[in-house]
Amino acid sequence: MTPSDPEQPSTPHPAGPAGHVPEPVAAPAAVRDALVGRRGPILLGMVAVSLLFGLWGAWRVLAPAQDSPQAKLEDTERESRSQQRQIEQLQQRVATLSRSDQISRDANRDLQSTLAERDEEIAGLRADVAFYERLVGSTAQRRGLAVHSLKLQPQNDTAWHFTGTLTQNLNRGAVSTGQLTLAIEGTRGGKLEKLTWPVLRQQTDAPGVTYSFKYFQQVEGDVFLPPGFTPVRVAVRLAPRSGAAIEQSFTWAEATRDVAPATASP
Repeated sequence: MTPSDPEQPSTPHPAGPAGHVPEPVAAPAAVRDALVGRRGPILLGMVAVSLLFGLWGAWRVLAPAQDSPQAKLEDTERESRSQQRQIEQLQQRVATLSRSDQISRDANRDLQSTLAERDEEIAGLRADVAFYERLVGSTAQRRGLAVHSLKLQPQNDTAWHFTGTLTQNLNRGAVSTGQLTLAIEGTRGGKLEKLTWPVLRQQTDAPGVTYSFKYFQQVEGDVFLPPGFTPVRVAVRLAPRSGAAIEQSFTWAEATRDVAPATASP
């Protein structure tokens, strides 16, 4: 103690038993916990602010400037990826539309084919009805023995199968009987040639195809063409049991179609 300092009275401490001095009394636990609880959020807030500033600074340092080549490159890559996604979406859409269009085309083609078949069937039925009406109808024109149609179908390179439809309604109830033969005109080796029935049948005394009917009949048979022969016209000859022979001709194109109308020769 210096002389200038006033003498401070000392607070006497009560003496414990046997002259022992008591220790200082500690602060209560509740007060201590309150002080620590107030400092905790403040410290956490300061740490969070420090981290945010650190991250912002790192981003400022590491992030490229807007006008830098790296930033432009990243923008270009992002735009390229976006355009690529759009292209893929458009390609998928085109593929879907193409598939739908193909399905529609196939369905339309099948429908057109079915309609064509039905039209062909209807046309055939109408032709049959017209045929029967002309033949046995009340207003049918009376005609004698005739070849209504001739049809030729190939069997191989030289063999052909023919089907002829014969009609007559002049003498109703009367039976027409006779034989049918064919002759085919054409060219071979640049020259005109006519193949007679024995040549077509490859038999010297080949008999004709027999027919016998009241109103109509289909007769069939096979003929054989020699190699190198080009047919042009087919002549059908009907030799009835009584009366004069009848001959009608068909072009080869007519005879090889589904329905071949006859052309009577003079």
